[in-house]
Amino acid sequence: MKIAELVKKTGVPKETIHFYIREGLVRKPRKSGSNTAEYTPAHVERILLVKELRDIFFLPIPEIKKILKQSRKQSPSDQAASDFHNKYFRPLDRLLSTEIVGADAFRSATGLGRKWLAVMEEWGVITHSLRAGKPVYSRDDLIIGRLMVDMDTLGFGPKDGYDPEELKRIADFIRDFVRSAHREYFRRNLERLSSAELDDKGSRFAEIMSLFLNWCARNTGTCGKRSCSGEGGLKDEVEVGVPSRSKAKK
Repeated sequence: MKIAELVKKTGVPKETIHFYIREGLVRKPRKSGSNTAEYTPAHVERILLVKELRDIFFLPIPEIKKILKQSRKQSPSDQAASDFHNKYFRPLDRLLSTEIVGADAFRSATGLGRKWLAVMEEWGVITHSLRAGKPVYSRDDLIIGRLMVDMDTLGFGPKDGYDPEELKRIADFIRDFVRSAHREYFRRNLERLSSAELDDKGSRFAEIMSLFLNWCARNTGTCGKRSCSGEGGLKDEVEVGVPSRSKAKK
C-alpha cells in the first residue's frame, strides 16, 4: 500500500509516520520507485501500537523503543499472546463502555454472519440485552464475535471440518464449573461476609478464572507441540496416561 492508504488506515499524519521511521520505531518500507514506497499490514500494526503508547499511556520515544526492543525478544507463543491481548483487550476499551445496538451493526462490527450470530445466541455464547425492543451487545459480545471470525480465518471453521458446537460444549462446561465454584464459595462464606463483599469477591474470582483458563489453553497448546515434535513423542505421551498390557497384568 502507498503512504496515503497507510495514513487513512492508521489516522496518523504522513509527517509523523516518517518521524517514526527515522526514530527506528517503524521499519523502513520497500522502495518501489525514486519517490514511492510500499507499506505492509505489519506497518499498520506497528504504527497503531506506537500511536496507542503515545496517545493513551503518554510514553516518550525512548521508553517506546525499550518496549519494542523487548517485544522482539519474546518467543513466538509469547508474541502471539501479546498481539492477542493488544487486539482484544486494549486498556482503553476496558475503561470505556462499548455497546453495539442492533444485529446488523453487530455483524458489521465483527464480520460474523447472520446464521452464526443466531446460532451463537441460541447456544448462549453471545448474549444480548433488549433496549426499546432492539438487541444491545456488550463489549464481551463484540470480542467473542471477532474471535469467532478469526477462528474461521485461521482454519477452525465449519468449512474446514471444525464443529462449532464444540464451542457450546466448552462454554457450557466453563459456565457449570464457575457456577458450581460460586455456589460452594457462597455456601461457606454466606454468614461471614456481607453481600457487597460476596459480590466483589465473586467478580474477582470470575476474572481470575478467566486468566487461569487462558493459561491452561496456552500451555496445553505448547505441550501439544512438544509431544508432536519428538520431545517425549506421541507414543510416550499415550503410555504415561495408559498403562501397557504387561504393566496392567502385574
